[in-house]
Amino acid sequence: QVQVVESGGGLVQPGGSLRLSCAASGGIFTIAHMGWYRQAPGKQRELVATITSGRNTNYADSVKGRFTISRDNAKNTVYLQMNSLKPEDTAVYYCNANPVLTGTGYLEVWGQGTLVTVSS
Repeated sequence: QVQVVESGGGLVQPGGSLRLSCAASGGIFTIAHMGWYRQAPGKQRELVATITSGRNTNYADSVKGRFTISRDNAKNTVYLQMNSLKPEDTAVYYCNANPVLTGTGYLEVWGQGTLVTVSS
């Protein structure tokens, strides 16, 4: 069974940095897209950044120039380096892997979420 485990969230002051990690495991052959989404209180989940297996990236306008997404295909792991954090970046950040090719076919997997709080 495919699992996705996130880590790296926490409390940081405005202007600070955090690095999120997300590792997928469990009978995986390939993962085409991996990405990060976030959901702030009272708001809908939104895309933050995505990266393909060929390392093509896509960012939300609100994080361009501040966040960097990267991945290690051999480890099925994706990272999100977040710099110059703002209070409006406060949210639960979710890792997404889609599609994930396994021995039984394709599926989409979400992580459980990690909380990022930007506050002084």
